This record gives sequence, C-alpha cells and structure tokens, in this order.
Amino acid sequence: MDIKSIQILNNNIKIPILGMGMYLISGREKVRDTINCALKSGYRHFDTAAFYANEEDIGRVIGESDITRQELFITTKLWNSDHGYESTFRALNTSLNKLKLDFVDLYLIHWPVEGSRLESWRAMERLLADGKTRAIGVSNYMKHHLEELFDHCQIIPTINQIELSPFNYLSRADTINFCFENNISIEAYSPLTKGYKLKDPDLIKIAIKYRKSTAQLLIRWALEHQFIVIPKSAKMNHILENADVFDFSISKQDMEYLDGLNEDLVTSWDPTNTR
Repeated sequence: MDIKSIQILNNNIKIPILGMGMYLISGREKVRDTINCALKSGYRHFDTAAFYANEEDIGRVIGESDITRQELFITTKLWNSDHGYESTFRALNTSLNKLKLDFVDLYLIHWPVEGSRLESWRAMERLLADGKTRAIGVSNYMKHHLEELFDHCQIIPTINQIELSPFNYLSRADTINFCFENNISIEAYSPLTKGYKLKDPDLIKIAIKYRKSTAQLLIRWALEHQFIVIPKSAKMNHILENADVFDFSISKQDMEYLDGLNEDLVTSWDPTNTR
C-alpha cells in the first residue's frame, strides 16, 4: 500500500485514503509551497472549505500544476451561514469559481447547523445530479444527526468527516459503528490532536517500538481502522513525514492499547450535544 491507495465510496467513487488538510494554511506563498511539497510527496487528495478562505489560492496552485485534474481529489465544504436550499447552490458555485474548477470531487456539510440542514442536503442531492460534485457527505455529524438525515434523504452521505484520534475513539464508537453499518466512509480530521498529544508518554512508547514518530503512529492508527485520514501541516519536513506511513502495520495488541487511551478529547468545537 502507498500514499495513492484508495477507498471506494458507496457511490463507487475512488478517494485517496491519505489527504492533506488545508485548514489554517493561507496566503498565496504558503499555500503554493504546501501544495507543491505535498504533490511531490505523492499527495493527490486536498481538503479545504469555504470557511478556510484559501480556495482561491488552492485553485491557482493546482491550475499551475502538471498534475492532471483526473489525478486530484478536491473536497470543499458548505459553511454554516450558507445553509438553506438556494444558498447551498450559490455557496458551491462561489467555491467552484474560486477553485477554478467545473466540479469538486466531494462536497460536505461542514457542521450540523440547526434549522435548515435538511434543506441544504436536498440541495446537495441536486448538485450531485447536476454534476457539480462527484460525491456528497457530511462533517461533524453524530449518530443522531445521521438518523435524522436518513429519515428525509434520497441519497445517503458517502462520507462523515469527524475529529478522531485514540483519545476520543471510544467516545464516538456509536457514530463510527452507525456509519460502517450503513456503508458511510469515515474520514478522520485532526488525527494529530492539533499537536496536543504528540508528546504523550503512551504514544511515545508505542512509536519507538515501530521506529516511527508519534505523528506517524497516529496516522497509521487511523488507517488501520479503515478511516480516510487528513493530517494537516505547512512544514515541509512534516508533510514528508506524514506521508511515510505505508511501510508498517500496528499489531492488534497495540491497536487495542491505543484505542484504550480514550479520554473524550475534542480539540475543536464538539457537535455531540447539538440537536
């Protein structure tokens, strides 16, 4: 397996299982350097969002690249203030114009905003039919959000993108199980815990055993669970390091140990209690 390994989504679209998260990577030069380094390292999957305010710079860089559009997998997301049927169409068109693309590979509802999220999903089903996106999904949806969506949707999500690491894995087991039972792929964001746990003694102990960094261990842990994973870094050495996770596997015993590190850690906004 290598960095270009793929997973097949429930609508038969192929997605690279390792992607580059683009959150907080902004400014023309920083975006250019990050994407070019990632492309040279083998990345073909880039995850952005309207909220990240870097779609225009990303579009410029990939447009100048020698990598063909067919080789790339681009995700963007519907922001909270754009929820609603008509506004969802406008939001994706705005993102496409900034990215200089005719379509994205995956369009996600960024957060389960109360009120109009079902209307937003109805619009996303239409955007899929119109070819504006090759796949649609959700982000930060817990089990109860998905159950609500299932009661109203014509098309189920291909992906649920949620914050995941060993430090919150067991806390989100019901959501993970629901997704896998319904053939929804799980995409793990902030797999490196935004750096909070990279010096954790338990992680260090296991990482030394495999002669890997704790960041590499966390990414490999996500892959072992069959999650798509999108680590983020703008540092060239870290981009290269994060891609070097396909030459080892974690034993069942060590996976169970890592799973047991659960402490309900959430480094971003927690959607668990959102109705």
